[in-house]
Amino acid sequence: MTAAPHKPKTTAITNPRLAFFLSSDRKDLVIGEDATQQRVSLLISNNEATNQGVDLVPISNVDTIDIEEGNNRTSMNMRQSSVAGLTSTTSVTSGHFSVFYFSPSWSLSYQRKIETTMDLRESISNQTDVALTIAKHLFTKEASGNNLVFSPLSVHVVLSIIAAASKGPTRDQLLSFLRSKSTDHLNSFASQLVAVVLSDGAPAGGPRLSFADGVWVEQSLSLQSSFKQLVETNYKATLASVDFQTKAVEVTNEVNSWAEKETSGLIKELLPAGSLDSSTRLIFANALYFKGEWNEKFDASTTKDYDFYLLNGSPVKVPFMTSKKKQFIKVFDGFKVLGLPYKQGEDKRQFTMYFFLPGAKDGLSALAEKVASESGFLEHNLPGQKVEVGDFRIPRFKISFGFEASNALKELGVVLPFEGGDLTEMVDSPVSQNLFVSDIFHKSFIEVNEEGTEAAAASAAIIRLRCASMPIDFVADHPFLFLIREDRTGTVLFIGQVLNPLVE
Repeated sequence: MTAAPHKPKTTAITNPRLAFFLSSDRKDLVIGEDATQQRVSLLISNNEATNQGVDLVPISNVDTIDIEEGNNRTSMNMRQSSVAGLTSTTSVTSGHFSVFYFSPSWSLSYQRKIETTMDLRESISNQTDVALTIAKHLFTKEASGNNLVFSPLSVHVVLSIIAAASKGPTRDQLLSFLRSKSTDHLNSFASQLVAVVLSDGAPAGGPRLSFADGVWVEQSLSLQSSFKQLVETNYKATLASVDFQTKAVEVTNEVNSWAEKETSGLIKELLPAGSLDSSTRLIFANALYFKGEWNEKFDASTTKDYDFYLLNGSPVKVPFMTSKKKQFIKVFDGFKVLGLPYKQGEDKRQFTMYFFLPGAKDGLSALAEKVASESGFLEHNLPGQKVEVGDFRIPRFKISFGFEASNALKELGVVLPFEGGDLTEMVDSPVSQNLFVSDIFHKSFIEVNEEGTEAAAASAAIIRLRCASMPIDFVADHPFLFLIREDRTGTVLFIGQVLNPLVE
């Protein structure tokens, strides 16, 4: 099921004793309660509002403000400095805030362009750290010597649903691994991701996005009403009652057909043959599809074959794309980073593919270690402006990669969900005491060419019953890392490595 296009969230404020303050750049709204309904003493220090007698709550990235009195409604956008019927002042000791007051008969509401609360940003930062931890493990263990792509977001959602279905030590272990305060926090995060980041951008002229969750339940069991409501509401999951006990093969085909459909045919056979049997009780699966055109496409007529040097130093001939246009490139100690933005839609989300190229031809493992071990690495190591390029070449590539995520998770310390005993918050049945996660399968695909990128990923968890000014060169002619990120929120959708662009 594809998420509906995101609409700006409207938040109502009905307390009649409120004053609100607009920052001079018109991006932030600060709400304060004026207990005396008198003019508020407001001071600006280091771009933060301080006050006397007012409890200020900052709200970021506000788009419009609506004021209502009876049947009359007035709307103002963030470029206005005053509204008819309201008193405003802009006299503050340092800095500039517009201060508005309104009477008890008025109500106020505001809309954000994109929901970017501190909780969401913190959750995304934590999710990125988890993503890079998994990536480091895959680079060194699961995909050592191979091309790789996976969606940490897809794995994160499956683990979040399992956490919501758990209690006790199992839930605590999952929360610790996912760096989340509570399952409520995880569920809220998932809901915001689906609404804000993962809604389809194609209708607004941006990338095509499809994110879907599915739950298949043994027909002899019924989901707890609270869990059913959660997966339907927060995770936008479709539910199906199936016969695992006598039709496990048919259910395998059904899940695989679902994943193939949701990823526009890119992910085939998410569940391997024989992965389900009569002991299977539930399957949680999600699928993520992304297709974006470059903001500035490459000219296919300029694509030529050049040498790409493998980890062992031997060269292979590979088609390289090139351009003379300015690019988002930044040089760091021991590596360079290139950002290729995708065409942006009217909803203002900005998706970008980043290439992390080590300076040394055999420097991939050291760079992967650096990326994964430094907290907040992405926030401090991405290019922010375009520069003139000298020699600029990146290879075309296509990667399909699948792995059993359960093995990786166990090695990373997530073991209790696979042992059972705590998955009691899902079904209304005594058998819940004996449920455990048997496998988590993940499969991803990505293709990068002159037009842009097509990528997809799917995950499934199976629950069983226990029985600068100078031109900069950027020549990606040796192994490199890449990721696809939504820049306004910082959400990482895909991560991978290219060791040999010829190998699919």
